[in-house]
Amino acid sequence: MPEVSFVVPTRNSGRTLEACLKSLRAQSGVSVEVIVVDDASTDATPEIAARWADRLLLHGPGRSSQRNAGWQASRARVVAFLDSDMVLDPGAASEAVASFCEDPGLGGLVVPEYAFGAGFFARCRAHEKRLSAGDPATEGARFFRRAAVELAGGYDESRCAAEDWEFSERIAADGWAIRRLNSAVGHDEGRLSLGRAFAKKRYYGRNFYDYATLPRQERRPFIRTSLVSSPARLAKAPALTAGLALLKAVEVGGMLCGMAEERRARRG
Repeated sequence: MPEVSFVVPTRNSGRTLEACLKSLRAQSGVSVEVIVVDDASTDATPEIAARWADRLLLHGPGRSSQRNAGWQASRARVVAFLDSDMVLDPGAASEAVASFCEDPGLGGLVVPEYAFGAGFFARCRAHEKRLSAGDPATEGARFFRRAAVELAGGYDESRCAAEDWEFSERIAADGWAIRRLNSAVGHDEGRLSLGRAFAKKRYYGRNFYDYATLPRQERRPFIRTSLVSSPARLAKAPALTAGLALLKAVEVGGMLCGMAEERRARRG
């Protein structure tokens, strides 16, 4: 019986998937199972998954429904959800298992995230992750006690954006504690450009509309004060700070564009 079940949703993830799955296979000190849930990929994703995963499920659309299919097919008492463009530190799983064993009231664990990639704007994203490290408004848990997942009923499959936040908040509302690991996870941004950033946020904006219109007490704040809470850190990297300001402006524009499109569609 594995101690940790990893669930990785995919769709045309051939560029990053092998590095992701290798990092899960490299977890030290605990037994793991790796479940890839693919949504009709047309690239090499299924072949890569067949080499590295214990199980390849075909399910979709949407990450929330893929994650639910994955954890329902898993066997471990600890379930972890990673995206296919992430690489996990080798000691993360063993640290998570120890944390859940030590604290029976612990329901979820946030994994600190850093970014890497090619080009100037990928470095700006890495700068953003360093500035916001430890800010609970930007983090969602990735490791969960299985009992907490079952009690919550899994991810809300109507959500395609902010589902990580909403799920963590629901786990906490059920009375479970949410803490943080020391081990980290890296997010592969690839070659990040302003055009790609706008298009991605425009897509998420369409799906973010319902979350954004919730009462303020039921959603996380949209303004990330952690990015400007340390002027000295901003001043140490002026070029990256300027680039990050431009990147965030473009992303906000994409998000607002997507939300406006969704609002118009609903009004007919």
